[in-house]
Amino acid sequence: MRTVFVGPPGAGKGTQAERIVKQYGLLHLSTGDMLRAARDAKTAIGLKAEEYMSAGQLVPDEVIIGIVTERLSQEDAQSGFLLDGFPRTLVQAEELDKSLKESGTPLDVVLELRVPEEELYTRLASRGRADDKPEVIRERLVAYRRQTEPLVGYYTESGILKTVDGTGSIDDIFGRISAILDAYK
Repeated sequence: MRTVFVGPPGAGKGTQAERIVKQYGLLHLSTGDMLRAARDAKTAIGLKAEEYMSAGQLVPDEVIIGIVTERLSQEDAQSGFLLDGFPRTLVQAEELDKSLKESGTPLDVVLELRVPEEELYTRLASRGRADDKPEVIRERLVAYRRQTEPLVGYYTESGILKTVDGTGSIDDIFGRISAILDAYK
């Protein structure tokens, strides 16, 4: 099963991703982990990413896409994966789809975890992290809507988006996710 997880900050993606990976035996891939691994392995693309990271700059789309593509070609990703934190933009989604189709392994499903904005504020503010101040939360949600929300339309058009109600208990939400993913086992 090849899947992508999208949703705003505070939707519970991290919590649910852990359960999905365990339940379905998927490889959990986060862009941060992939960037660090490529850098540490000193691959050509990893060294390029390191140039940006060490300068405190955002790693450009083409470098991120290269790292993700490189990682997805490795053997342990062939039996299924959950991409978390990628793609974040339409360009990244289009390039990911192109790469996966070329390798004959297109995405099976994209899960959108949807939570009302007022609940996101409550969840994020209650975490007590330094970056969870009201003004920072607002900026993160605006950035999500501007950058990542267009993916919902893109994957809806592709016919692979499944929206999950992200409210309720962790078990309730996982039950709704499992009801969707069980069809792809």
